[in-house]
Amino acid sequence: MNIEELRDYCLQKPGATEGFPFGEDTLVFKIAEKIFLLTGLQTGDRFNVKCDPEWAVELRERYPEVQPGYHMNKKMWNTVQMNGSLSRKQLCEMIDHSYNEVVKSLPKKVQAEIAVL
Repeated sequence: MNIEELRDYCLQKPGATEGFPFGEDTLVFKIAEKIFLLTGLQTGDRFNVKCDPEWAVELRERYPEVQPGYHMNKKMWNTVQMNGSLSRKQLCEMIDHSYNEVVKSLPKKVQAEIAVL
């Protein structure tokens, strides 16, 4: 997966938006103003995703390409390398999980609005 494919995949999520709240080098994807993925445009070879704390540790132990989230809460965020070692399916599963974790944390009314998009 390259940076363009990553962007396209994230923007397919219902209600997903993109922006640059941290400067022109960090592309951020949000749902209802809550971040579910960040990526640096300078390297474009990794991204940060939110993760259930137990699964976050499991992924780090299983895959060297998954590390504690760089500049993030290391309990709930992972940095994932897109160097070809992980399959597109695995990367998409991590992105989907992050998106779903954020949606679950939103108020029920907002969740219902997203569900109809």
